[in-house]
Amino acid sequence: MTRRGGLLFAALCVIWGIPYLLIKVAVRDLSPATLVFLRTALGALILVPLAVRRGQARALLPHWRALLAYTVAEIAIPWIFLSDAERRLSSSLSGLIVAAVPIVGAVLSTLTGGRERFDGRRGVGFALGLVGLVVLLGFDPAGADLRTISEMVLVVLGYAVGPMIVARRLQDAPALGVVAGSLVLAAAGYAPPGIAQLPATLPGPAVILSVLVLGAICTALAFVIFFELIAEIGPVRATVVAYVNPAVAVALGVLLLGEPFTAATLAGFVLILGGSFLATRPAGASPAATRRAPAPSPSSRAAP
Repeated sequence: MTRRGGLLFAALCVIWGIPYLLIKVAVRDLSPATLVFLRTALGALILVPLAVRRGQARALLPHWRALLAYTVAEIAIPWIFLSDAERRLSSSLSGLIVAAVPIVGAVLSTLTGGRERFDGRRGVGFALGLVGLVVLLGFDPAGADLRTISEMVLVVLGYAVGPMIVARRLQDAPALGVVAGSLVLAAAGYAPPGIAQLPATLPGPAVILSVLVLGAICTALAFVIFFELIAEIGPVRATVVAYVNPAVAVALGVLLLGEPFTAATLAGFVLILGGSFLATRPAGASPAATRRAPAPSPSSRAAP
């Protein structure tokens, strides 16, 4: 990996590891709908001009149905439920649960006719990830009531379905245009409740800063870096970011918010990431095949 590739990789690992912390801070004063609206609107304001300048906006018109489905699965459902769940759940535990997305995605892709074969290795990976989730929710239950668990299940399913829509319905659509278009649709959808639920008084500086960083850096800038990283080190190696994000989320939650780091947290982390690796690793892929692999979808990031 080149020095530039290493810097891009490290930056993205941090940028996509901090949203859990920022969401936890933001929902102290903002409703989930308001937070999602502000984040998507800010991200759209930054990315739409880039997409228009590169001629990617018009190319989305033939794909509007698939783009709408992708927006619902990847943004509208996960971001609202994740924001609500984090009002009760720790940011570190949220990050670890979302780390199970690759496992669920591999299973769903196989069950819905994808090219991936559900062999013994994938089965072991799925089992490890499931055990990891049980360990997390069974031994670190703070805030993990039925409502919260149900919301996190929808978050994981949404993040898993999003890449499938891109791979099967939006493969020919420009990636930056898909991201920008989905942010516009989500912002428009959440504008009515988001604006109606704006707080009567100005939130504190920490909340304002969290929203700005979520929209401008964790959403807009992160995707620009992601595309640059793909060009620098290749699509397959770029997706390794997904295995580092949860560690960043846990570290920030423990260090900055004082969230507990228990043996169950460590065990769940190891089991889920190990399961994700086994469930998603291509079988017998050669280096040449890895270099020729298509670019990952805009949502192959496992980030909130």
